[in-house]
Amino acid sequence: MVAIADRHAGGRAVTRVQVKVGHLRQVVPSALRFAFELVAEGTALDGAELGIEEVPAAGVCRECGAESVLPDFPLCCARCGGLDIEVIRGEELLVDSLEIEETCLEPNSANGGGYG
Repeated sequence: MVAIADRHAGGRAVTRVQVKVGHLRQVVPSALRFAFELVAEGTALDGAELGIEEVPAAGVCRECGAESVLPDFPLCCARCGGLDIEVIRGEELLVDSLEIEETCLEPNSANGGGYG
């Protein structure tokens, strides 16, 4: 995520990164924030806020055609109880948006060529 955001920032400071994380990814938000802060050090994202939107799992039952929210395992249809489910939401792990400063950062030779 940091590499994607850094590449799209084009040398400008990033103040916020908004990500979507699907329920089925089983990502712990506090662990993701901690890892983000560590990996972002020395990049254009250093000090950026990480916003996390959790996307609930949902699927379509192949037996009855109903669409259901899938809160827990096993993934089953809320209408008929069927287990033949096509997941349509909840597997996301993506950068949704960036808030970027208008001016470019200057490379800082003191920190190995990173920004800051």
